[in-house]
Amino acid sequence: MASSSSRRSGHSRRAQFSLFTGYVAAILGAVLGLALLGLSFWQPQWAGFMRGAASDATEPAGQTTAVTRSRGQGFIDSIQGYLRAGSQNSKLQEEIEVARIKLAESEAISQENARLRALLELEQIDDKPVVVTRLISSSATSARRYAYIGAGRSDGLEVGMPVRSSRGVVGRVLEVGSSTARILLLTDSESILPVRRAKDEVIGLAQGRGDGLLNIRLVNLGINPLEVGDMLVTSGTGGYYRPGVSVGIVSEITDEGALARLVADPASADYVAVGKIWVPEAVIAADSDPGAPFEAGPESTSEEGAATQETGQ
Repeated sequence: MASSSSRRSGHSRRAQFSLFTGYVAAILGAVLGLALLGLSFWQPQWAGFMRGAASDATEPAGQTTAVTRSRGQGFIDSIQGYLRAGSQNSKLQEEIEVARIKLAESEAISQENARLRALLELEQIDDKPVVVTRLISSSATSARRYAYIGAGRSDGLEVGMPVRSSRGVVGRVLEVGSSTARILLLTDSESILPVRRAKDEVIGLAQGRGDGLLNIRLVNLGINPLEVGDMLVTSGTGGYYRPGVSVGIVSEITDEGALARLVADPASADYVAVGKIWVPEAVIAADSDPGAPFEAGPESTSEEGAATQETGQ
């Protein structure tokens, strides 16, 4: 009897059938491949037809794969956008702050250009000023209203010279030092200035109140012709100021005249021009003749001015 180790696997019918089926499938596959290869050389259009049929058969699966891939990419992009939102917002906030700073700088440059243009026009007025200088300081917290400028006797300044900014009258020189001078502001309670309405010959006296406003008293009492918004300018009476320089704008009507808001606010003026006395002869005549037309001198009080005005009338 032969040993079991010499027995071949072929004795198993199932194993033999499987081996035979594998050989047959391999041979059929090779024959089919050769047939298809020969057909592709002999009839190329048949190969295209078969490729099209295979593509049509796999088209639903391709559509499903494409949709899944697109949705997956959109979901990933959403997650990435959410994760990047914080850094993007931070960058946008920083850009906005930089833009605001640049805008503020451009506005400051525009304002500086406007001041420089006003200063240039200030130097080009008809009566050339004695000096154009910086307004150093003003007594904003004092009961009196004074200011100091960076020019004095060495620059040709004299007591009584009018001081104006690019917008209008600021005041008049009160005291003169070597390199600085003190000026009496229009808003001081002892400052009196003859004015008229710009559009006609309605005249009056502008007296400071010490609070930034001017008290306008009409010379001719009767029906008050002043209206809110009227521009008041210097009349030239008294000889200190040249006529036609802006002084204030009427803001409130009173029984005796009006209250006016100062046009040339010293707090907003960087530079001022000190001019010559408009008519020195008139000033000298007023000082020597009490009956001459009055304009309060630099050291005159409001009470003295009112009394002199009554004497002049």
